[in-house]
Amino acid sequence: MNQRQLVAFRAAMMLGSITAAAKELNVSQPAVSRLISDLEFSLGFALFIRQTGGIVPTAEATEFFREVDMMFYSLDRLAAVADEIRSLSRATVRFATLPMLSFKVAPLAIRRFQARFPAARVFQDVYTSARVLELVTSRQVEIGVAQTHERRSDFDILSTHHARCVCVMEPGHPLASATELTPQDLRDEPLIMLARHTQSASYITNAFADHQISPNIVSETQPSFAAGSMAAHGCGIAIIDELSAIALEGKVIAIPFKPEIPFDICILKPKNMPFSRAAEALHQELHEGIRDAIEQAAKGHKV
Repeated sequence: MNQRQLVAFRAAMMLGSITAAAKELNVSQPAVSRLISDLEFSLGFALFIRQTGGIVPTAEATEFFREVDMMFYSLDRLAAVADEIRSLSRATVRFATLPMLSFKVAPLAIRRFQARFPAARVFQDVYTSARVLELVTSRQVEIGVAQTHERRSDFDILSTHHARCVCVMEPGHPLASATELTPQDLRDEPLIMLARHTQSASYITNAFADHQISPNIVSETQPSFAAGSMAAHGCGIAIIDELSAIALEGKVIAIPFKPEIPFDICILKPKNMPFSRAAEALHQELHEGIRDAIEQAAKGHKV
């Protein structure tokens, strides 16, 4: 018993004649008859009663056909599944990112991904860097975007993007025309600081300490977008990453802070966990989106 015999038998059952089966399969009628005869010999029972005007399936053929048809349905289903996998129409990608990317960079990356793969699904979680690292190392997400200087054995750093911090304020602020701002310039200004446990807050605190200036902190918050929103509403000047500043476009003026405060963004994946094709595609969109956003920010910071 082989597949060609089963194909000939199935066609004869479905079409009701050897002639029609031969035409459907684009082979000769004797070839189909021979395949069915060989199948009958292999099975040990007759499949059709040959009579003038056509063939009549035996009871055994009808019973056997149900199983054969189920087998072909399974093969057809496998072909359909393979096509869905190939086109990513059944793909799901899970990733976790920092809040700063969730307002503009990540949505644009997801939109580009969806334009390429309309049926694929994307699940995004937005957390602090510490939580993103937990999700990556526990393999709950395929991609993570976070701040980290750690080199650990349970995740891979795929790329690091070097952003910086800027001062943001409402457009009418007296310092809005400055080309850059230093701790000296901000000595008496009300400042909105990021939560003190964050990497950026420690860098900023050290910058003021190096200039022997005690900052006038009127508020402390997290994440960067919250600090920037407070600055946009006149609560003070916030020192935040430049990507959060871009997300506040039109609501704040962004001015470079000196000395430069780094804000490195890492794209991560779980160690020894190969990317799915969908995850690789989304990773590429995120990588390019972050790179382009930082380049945009570097062109000038009167946002």
